[in-house]
Amino acid sequence: MWWKRFWDRSDSGYSSSMKRLLGPLFLVLLLLALSGGGFWVWQRQSTPVVDLALPQRGPAVEAIYATGTVEAEKWARIAPVVPGRIAEILVGEGDPVKEGQPLARLDDREARAKVAELEAKAAYWREEMVRSRTLAERGIRSKEAEEKSKSEYNQVISAISAARQRRTDLVVTSPLDGVVLRRDGEIGELAEVKDALFWVGAPRPLRITAEVDEEDIARVHPGQVVLIKADAFSGTVLDATVSRITPKGDPINKTFRVRISLPDTTPLLVGMTTEVNIVTARHDDALLVPVSAVADGAVFVVEDETARRLPVKTGIRGRTRVEVREGLTSDRPVIQVPPPGLKSGDRVRVR
Repeated sequence: MWWKRFWDRSDSGYSSSMKRLLGPLFLVLLLLALSGGGFWVWQRQSTPVVDLALPQRGPAVEAIYATGTVEAEKWARIAPVVPGRIAEILVGEGDPVKEGQPLARLDDREARAKVAELEAKAAYWREEMVRSRTLAERGIRSKEAEEKSKSEYNQVISAISAARQRRTDLVVTSPLDGVVLRRDGEIGELAEVKDALFWVGAPRPLRITAEVDEEDIARVHPGQVVLIKADAFSGTVLDATVSRITPKGDPINKTFRVRISLPDTTPLLVGMTTEVNIVTARHDDALLVPVSAVADGAVFVVEDETARRLPVKTGIRGRTRVEVREGLTSDRPVIQVPPPGLKSGDRVRVR
């Protein structure tokens, strides 16, 4: 029928028209969707990702760092007075000794022979002096002969005293009561006056001698608490006290020597190297945040995916954490490491 053919023709034309119209529209919608998705992806990628750190309560300690060596309060480095070959060692490490007790003997054969020779000369001149006096009294010899004999005798006596002192110096003795902390040298070795053969000291009390930089020495005072770490006792912090400060510093190394007293119960041993932290300030219940979170007197917090800058007042600063005294509460996490150029109001994403 004519109307059906007309309808078919009309429907066919309508479909073609709609297809021509919907094609560009679909492309526009597709482009809008792609651009919107790309913008969303770009926005997500351009928004910095941050980590948050919750403030913690704990002790804040301000300390001056130095290194030191454990030593006895009373000790002596003992070297021979004169050079010589070691002939005998009389004590061992750990042995108790008394002041004046012989520790070692150097070869004294030559010294003994010298003393014997001089004593023989002294005996000769003693007899000669007596004979000259007797002959002078009889008028056989002059008074000058007697005086010469007496002078020679006195010179020999003086030489004997020096030789005996040299023989005595060949015996190495302890200058104080204590314990042999260390012994160096073996029998037969040649010992010079610069060579320490023994270290003698009292086993208690002990101390640490630390070298403190001259820039920090003004903040160090006797009585301050010292925290000590040693490799032999890893994970353990030991306590000590500043006892005194050497008045004269080292102008070359620019340091001052600080003496630190150790308790008698300390497990540290003489000769150990230690790390010391001299406590100059301590707050037991401080609000602490990472050092990296504070920049230019402020921290950043996150509110609704937006960074907010909070000015804060800081206190004691350590190597990893810093005390916040004002401007922050313990329930507000801070951005642990603010990205470079971050400003208040910038969008951020929390990892």
